[in-house]
Formats: sequence, structure tokens, C-alpha cells
Amino acid sequence: MPRTKVPVSDVAEAAPGLWSNAIRAGDTLYISGQVARPFEGGTEMVGKDEYEQSRHIFARIKRIVKAAGGTMDDLVKMTIYMVNIQKNTEVWRARREFFSGDFPASTLVEVSSLAKPEVLVEIETVAYLGKR
Repeated sequence: MPRTKVPVSDVAEAAPGLWSNAIRAGDTLYISGQVARPFEGGTEMVGKDEYEQSRHIFARIKRIVKAAGGTMDDLVKMTIYMVNIQKNTEVWRARREFFSGDFPASTLVEVSSLAKPEVLVEIETVAYLGKR
């Protein structure tokens, strides 16, 4: 099955050779773990807490899945990494702003740290873009 990098004009990626924001393999879209970096790029985080960062991350994911021809309803799996799992309700609050009905299958993992101390949440997702 061929795999293709999905170009996303309104979500900056890391430097070339590090990773891709999204890879499509057949009808499946794999979206790399997203953190609350600005859409246009840079190293500062958007949001000072778990809610604000999660909200921005879901907005990034929405742009990425749209660039691949899908919608948030096409997401089937989500893995959420948090530095402080006690703040999980803040992630759920943000998630409700982007999903309704049946939410994607989901896993929540507490980690000791993420890429930088100010990164509180990272979310990776998988979408099925086949026939509905």
C-alpha cells in the first residue's frame, strides 16, 4: 500500500528529516503527536494550561485532517499524553468543543515529561478516510 505525506499549508511542521505531521496509507491517516505550537511554526507554546493547550492541539488536528480530505468525525483513535493526569478533565473539556456523538477510541497516558517543560499535553490520532 502506498504511503504519502499529507501537505498541510496552514500547520507548520518540524524541520525536514525529523517527522511529518501526517502520513496517509490507503484509507488510513496517521497524525503525529501534536503539541500546542503556533500554526505558523516556532517553539513557543500556545496556552498556559492543559485546557488551552488541548484546545489548540485539537485545532491543529482539525486543520491536518481537513487537508487530507476528512473531518474530525473521521478520527477513530486518539492517544493523549499528559504530564499531570490529574488535569485530564481539562483535556475532556477541550475535546467536547471539537467532537460530538461517538468520540474516537481513546487512551490517556501520564508521562514524566514531554519535549519541553512547558509542553503539558501531546495528542496523536488516527483517522479512517474511506467510504462512509
